[in-house]
Amino acid sequence: MYVMIDGIEKSFPHKEKGSIKVLDQIHLEVEKGQFVSIVGPSGCGKSTLLYILAGLEKADKGEVRINNKKVTAPGPERVVVFQEAGLFPWLTVLENVTYGLRLKKISKEEAEKKAIEMLKMVHLGNYIHSYPHQLSGGMKQRVSIARALVMEPDILLMDEPFAALDEQTRMVLHKELLDIWKKTKVTIFFITHNIREAVLLSEKIVVFATRPGKIKATFTSTASKDDIVPNDATLKLEQQILHALQDEIEKVLKEEMGDDYSF
Repeated sequence: MYVMIDGIEKSFPHKEKGSIKVLDQIHLEVEKGQFVSIVGPSGCGKSTLLYILAGLEKADKGEVRINNKKVTAPGPERVVVFQEAGLFPWLTVLENVTYGLRLKKISKEEAEKKAIEMLKMVHLGNYIHSYPHQLSGGMKQRVSIARALVMEPDILLMDEPFAALDEQTRMVLHKELLDIWKKTKVTIFFITHNIREAVLLSEKIVVFATRPGKIKATFTSTASKDDIVPNDATLKLEQQILHALQDEIEKVLKEEMGDDYSF
């Protein structure tokens, strides 16, 4: 198995309670080139697991192995795309995408050639000399994805990358992400609150229970990756995932609203 997540547990300090366990015995196996989405209520530990995969957080127990090698720190084979594009405002689109390559001591000419090819793949070839403030939100996120992919990672870790975008822009980026995935064969871990997004994009959907976060259910999506329009099968799967999430959503609402909860 390409990615093996074995018994991951993680707690964070809490001023009143001493500590709060956010992940509890996470076991997950992912094949090379697979597109996996993780869905669950806010606070269930989805992003924490992603950061452990990235090597940005350390687990209290358990381990992550990639191609049978234990993850102990960040590595070039794993790149994170965050919800915010995080572009350098003083750099052009081309300079933002070549930034990581230049840190790897790749020549300016080769870095720019690679970056331009990747920007064409995300349909931004005409914007290489633009600055971030001149781009729409969807275009900024495409630059962010290009910046990640130009590093040629084996694993792309995406933390709700389309959450702040309008529905039409999301649909465009869904299609582009799927096209990129097919071309690059990169393994993708995709965090989202959007059930439909998970069903249409991914092959495997992992549903998290909350507080502490643990895997409640796993579903397989057979949706055609050539069409991002829902059909009867995907709508049925959405309902199954929503049913699995319903108790967890209510649990979070009860904790947050207390006596005011009346749904």
